[in-house]
Amino acid sequence: MKKSKKVLALAMAAVMTTGLAACGGKDDDSNNGDNAVTQAPGSNTGEPEKVSLRVWAPENQIQTGTVDAMFKSFKDLHPEWEIDFKLEAQGEDNCKEAVIRDVAAAADVYFFASDQLQELVNAGAIARLGGTAEKLVKETIAESVQATVTAEDGNIYAIPFTHNTFFMYYDKTLLSEDDVTSIEKIMAKETADNVYNFYFESAGGWKLGCWYYGAGLSIYGESQNDYAAGVNWNNDTGVAVTNYLIDLISNPKCAFDGDINVAELATDHRLGAWFDGAWNYNNYKDALGDNLGMAKIPTFNPDGTDYQLKGFYSSKAVGVNPQAKSPKVAVAFAEYICNEENQIKRYKETAQIPTNINAGNAADVQADPLAKVIVDESNNASVMQPTNANFSAKYWNNAGAIATEIRSGALNKDNVKAKLDAFCEAMKVE
Repeated sequence: MKKSKKVLALAMAAVMTTGLAACGGKDDDSNNGDNAVTQAPGSNTGEPEKVSLRVWAPENQIQTGTVDAMFKSFKDLHPEWEIDFKLEAQGEDNCKEAVIRDVAAAADVYFFASDQLQELVNAGAIARLGGTAEKLVKETIAESVQATVTAEDGNIYAIPFTHNTFFMYYDKTLLSEDDVTSIEKIMAKETADNVYNFYFESAGGWKLGCWYYGAGLSIYGESQNDYAAGVNWNNDTGVAVTNYLIDLISNPKCAFDGDINVAELATDHRLGAWFDGAWNYNNYKDALGDNLGMAKIPTFNPDGTDYQLKGFYSSKAVGVNPQAKSPKVAVAFAEYICNEENQIKRYKETAQIPTNINAGNAADVQADPLAKVIVDESNNASVMQPTNANFSAKYWNNAGAIATEIRSGALNKDNVKAKLDAFCEAMKVE
């Protein structure tokens, strides 16, 4: 597995509003590498041009009024356009399915998780960025983040606005900074009978992968695209990791996702440590205040060797529909909401760490322990999340069953090798 390159002190993506680039439009809805075109803004003279702009954004940026406020300031900057604006809630995690289902009916601009990129490209459901937008992404974004929005054809298709990874939260009243350096120390800590030391959540395979990748296992080799290499999770190390998870999940001091709510446990000081992302930071901070601790995900020892867990690293990004009704407006808005000023605004309102270089280097961001832990996680406890379509088509359905079958007992120490063999077989690409 190719590890993400160092994320240098949040020196990440930036796309400033200095020009427009769009792919396709009313007369050209193809999505190959030749149709990225640079378009000039509308005229500032005469009557404003009537245009439409439909945006899909996640709830955490709608409930705070963040996107709506950005649109109002965008509209003020562009009196040449009379914009019919529609804002609708759509989760980043399943945006791909909604867009691909009917590209023509999808929003003009949408927020999505970058691991969905290649499938969007393959479906002709996302515009390739060209012109000024492409130039700014390439010149102002670190390679590690550029890679998350670069498709297999080498072209850039989206604008990253925040890091997408998870790290560890912990309750300082229950665990110390030293306790949270390893799963073994976390589980060994003496706590009250009604307190869980750790919360296990596979997140449908997203968090589950950190145990296997951390132990040096891979899917489709180091390049993530070597299909002949297959998946090696069924070797001796993979068996040891799975047996470790069987013991962990069956431990009465380990809570399991679906059985009990993590937020309720944290609020009641009944949970020592758990994995989650920046998007839920405000909820945990409101519940625990100064007792909320954060650290990169810890080490674990499944076979006599200490391994650093490695979570998936990707980005959250903004893409443009190649069939947008008003392409120049759609791309202009996508650039605007990802610029330096608005990344800082989004950070202040939704705690999503900026990827823009200048925004990430702002004094309040640099002093933020949340920003610090995300950089630590990205640099020292992560692997680049695969974006190829074969991985996406096979991994999520098959990996998601591992933890649930462990919990139900369907996967146990008597059949672990056979179950892993079946998983690796299901992941084969012919």
